[in-house]
Amino acid sequence: MNFTLPDIRFILVSLSIGFLINLAVDNIVSAQDLIIDDRSSGNLSANLGTQWRLVTDQVMGGVSNGELNLGDYKGRNCLCMRGNVSTDNNGGFVQIALDLTKDESFDASAYAGVELIVSGNNEPYNVHIRTSDLTLPWQSYRFTFKATTEWRTIRIPFADIAGHRTSTKFRQDKLKRIGLVGIGRDFKADLCVASIKFYAVD
Repeated sequence: MNFTLPDIRFILVSLSIGFLINLAVDNIVSAQDLIIDDRSSGNLSANLGTQWRLVTDQVMGGVSNGELNLGDYKGRNCLCMRGNVSTDNNGGFVQIALDLTKDESFDASAYAGVELIVSGNNEPYNVHIRTSDLTLPWQSYRFTFKATTEWRTIRIPFADIAGHRTSTKFRQDKLKRIGLVGIGRDFKADLCVASIKFYAVD
């Protein structure tokens, strides 16, 4: 069989296109979520090696109180944040917070957002993310979700996270800390988290 020069060019272009398509598919398949914490540690340590901690408005003179406990709810190991949120004395929050890195910042550029598996008392809660660009303690990037009594998977695209008391653009490559927060009103907080991760595709 004889091939002309145009035939050879067509074959080479077809092979190149096929190679690029296969390469793109391989990259999609190989993209993986990053587990922040799946509660496999059995203690307050996350998969990233950092530890969860409880923070309340008492650090700024408020009177809210809470506790952070290891739990087991409806067959899942979890962390549970419980407490009373009070707006007295200009307060109004309880929070469980996790540093994402022991270094300056965590680069989450490869991911589309945060995925939570949570349960609670049918109240709204916030995800607060801090970056190394923020300097004041009341600044953060926020998203509100509702924690139902059944386990619920919630995906929070980075594109939907809004800045709070900051005009600095949100930078995925400069993440510092993530927190789950009961905030802004007088209520009883009861929130459990079984898993939290960065997901790779939306």
